[in-house]
Amino acid sequence: MTPASSSIPAGRPRRLLIVDDEPHIGLLLRPYFEAMGYDLGLARTLAEARAAFADRGAAPTGLLLDLHLPDGSGLELLRDLRAQRRTRHLPVVVLTAEGEDKVLAEVQRLGAALLTKPFSPKKLTAQVAAMLGDTPRDAEDAP
Repeated sequence: MTPASSSIPAGRPRRLLIVDDEPHIGLLLRPYFEAMGYDLGLARTLAEARAAFADRGAAPTGLLLDLHLPDGSGLELLRDLRAQRRTRHLPVVVLTAEGEDKVLAEVQRLGAALLTKPFSPKKLTAQVAAMLGDTPRDAEDAP
């Protein structure tokens, strides 16, 4: 996936939304991304994720998305985001334990990067920084 930094206004704070029903994912990642200067939002359901995108003033500039949510599919959210002009090019990393080739192929067709669970927080932070067109910072100081 190519960095989408051209679609993010200069000087705008990087807001990442983590959509995952496993609470430990957000707790694990928060210190890494905050150490890099990112604002972080957490959503545990599809409904919470949709609400985050409804607030245009605080809409995320990047998304970390699980596919299996208690109230629906993250793949459905990804399809919806790609269908809208303002989120068509939103940088997305899908964090998943999904192994079905058909699903993974659609994720890639929709322009999202894939990272399988379990994952390395350091590898993920570097991937997100590159995806947003930032210089990856060493987040080793984060717990």
